[in-house]
Amino acid sequence: MSDDHIFTADFKPQPFWWDAARPGIGAPDSLPGRVDVCIIGGGYAGLSCALELARNGTNCAVVDTKRIGQGASSRNGGLVSGGLKHAGPKLVETVGEDRAARLLTEAAGSVPFLDSLIEREGIDCDFAKVGRFYCAWTRQDYEAMARSTEQTAELTGAPARMVPPERQREEIGSDYYCGGQVAEGAATIHPAKYVRGLAEAAQRAGAQMIGQTHVTGMTRGPDGWTVETDRGVIRADKVMLGTNGYTGREAPWFRRRVVPVASFLIATEEIPAELAKELVPNARGLADSRRVLSYFRLSPDHKRVLWGGRVGTSAMDPRESARRLRRVMTRVWPQLNDVRISHSWNGNVAFTFDFIPHLGEHEGVHYALGCQGSGVAMQTWMGYQVARMMLRGNSESAFAEGNFPTMTGYRGNPWVLPLILMWFRLRDQIDRRL
Repeated sequence: MSDDHIFTADFKPQPFWWDAARPGIGAPDSLPGRVDVCIIGGGYAGLSCALELARNGTNCAVVDTKRIGQGASSRNGGLVSGGLKHAGPKLVETVGEDRAARLLTEAAGSVPFLDSLIEREGIDCDFAKVGRFYCAWTRQDYEAMARSTEQTAELTGAPARMVPPERQREEIGSDYYCGGQVAEGAATIHPAKYVRGLAEAAQRAGAQMIGQTHVTGMTRGPDGWTVETDRGVIRADKVMLGTNGYTGREAPWFRRRVVPVASFLIATEEIPAELAKELVPNARGLADSRRVLSYFRLSPDHKRVLWGGRVGTSAMDPRESARRLRRVMTRVWPQLNDVRISHSWNGNVAFTFDFIPHLGEHEGVHYALGCQGSGVAMQTWMGYQVARMMLRGNSESAFAEGNFPTMTGYRGNPWVLPLILMWFRLRDQIDRRL
């Protein structure tokens, strides 16, 4: 039996965000002969780096294989937080107590940094400081959240509190979870409007935007860098890499250190205002604590539900990923059983082997990579930090410290990810039954 009824007649296999802000900056007629800095990757990190460099008089160009902002920066769920995936005792065990504290403090500071940048540049991107409700998948997760609440409030400078299961309908119209944590310091954003505004701000400051131009190689010589593309050569004094989940063979050392993981999203057709209010009473961003997590929210106008998750590890047919996401969504919200899907899409995030974002310089290439799917604020912050590093010759960021690890035998092809996803799903089910 066909399930075409779950899709709207005008179903679009593309990001919902593009209806309002489709990436538009493509290839210019010609490439610049030489620039001070060539930035590879036209997402949040690369554009933030370009903005700061250009504001300080540096002649820079941003190059991207797709249109500027067409990657994950206009494909994510638009949830904004300054958290790290790898936190708590494990982070202290990995990097030590002092650096762990500095990493957490710096990450939390990325959200007010983003807020101030948006205000300074006048970017219209539906930035809303509505907070986040972190849904506990198990009782143990709830208890772990409770232990972290005081630290969350201290780091973000905003209230954080626990919501027990019997009161969770104050935050989510569902009994599916075991309570959760409200963190008032988080926000939501229209990611495609933001990345477009960031590119426009960098252009106003003097940065050049070069979309639809694929970098095929980089060579360092006595006069600086030769960046080879499918449209010609760009010469530069310095190079910055901000390709994240789209890092390719042209950067093999970096490709070995990031694991690209597909993340999938859907948008529903418009729903009644009273249903939207029932589902998300305070219009917060939401995410759950499963290993194979879901993240979800209302659209900026509160007329649709946007739902994302890890229902696969690489790109698939948008209708199939929509079916999988819808099954998860309607378990949480049975109220949406008769609501159709209007958009389905995916984008790549980048994980690192220590679950810590990294920025710095390797053999002359500056970089900012690996935010584990929490990159709206962090990638913006890290791009800025790389720019400051290039301008003054060093970095004070805690994310510039330590080794950037890889795994023996890994060359950038994450063949093992489907097995890991299956194992994580099994662990989630086991934990739920305990």
